[in-house]
Amino acid sequence: MFTGIIAERGTVVALEQQQGSAVLTLDVPTLADDLGLGGSIAVNGVCLTAITREGGRIDVDVMGETLDRTTTGSLKAGDLVNLERCVPAGGRLDGHVVQGHVDGVGALLERENQGTWDRLRFSVPAQLARYIAEKGSIAIDGVSLTVTAVSPADAPEQWFEVGLIPITLAETGLGAKRPGEGVNLEVDVLAKYAERLLAFLDRGLS
Repeated sequence: MFTGIIAERGTVVALEQQQGSAVLTLDVPTLADDLGLGGSIAVNGVCLTAITREGGRIDVDVMGETLDRTTTGSLKAGDLVNLERCVPAGGRLDGHVVQGHVDGVGALLERENQGTWDRLRFSVPAQLARYIAEKGSIAIDGVSLTVTAVSPADAPEQWFEVGLIPITLAETGLGAKRPGEGVNLEVDVLAKYAERLLAFLDRGLS
């Protein structure tokens, strides 16, 4: 489990496409120091498994499902990525419960500077919009954020907004995100579980 609090940024060395999968190589400043083989690390919000490590450089496996449902397949050498290690038992939950299981890809529609902070509006796939609520939580490229506004349920194109404070602008990739660029979205898992439970209750199953 992760919390959506980015620890540092890493650099993409290479993305080697294979048949139905890929291997992503990253330079990691410090988070790889105690990352054992098979250990988990969130890369732009995607939970990936370390398969090799040499100093501060790691390789992680990326399966086809991940390539299909995230922006990982578009990474290229030199790109900076948000990194977070899984939270230890007893660790602080400073953000919200983030699994690293990306639900889909959105895109930055617009950003507006508000003085010391920025307002960002993102598109969201229609099938995910019902899980996003004003003042609820969402992970964008692995960053835990509070939703400040949402589109009406009957809007032809669904969107939501967040506000980024100075430290988020400076320490994550969202500070340099430009309109049109894609982002990984993970909605609140509690909303998905609630919907699944209600679906069974409506059928008289409990």
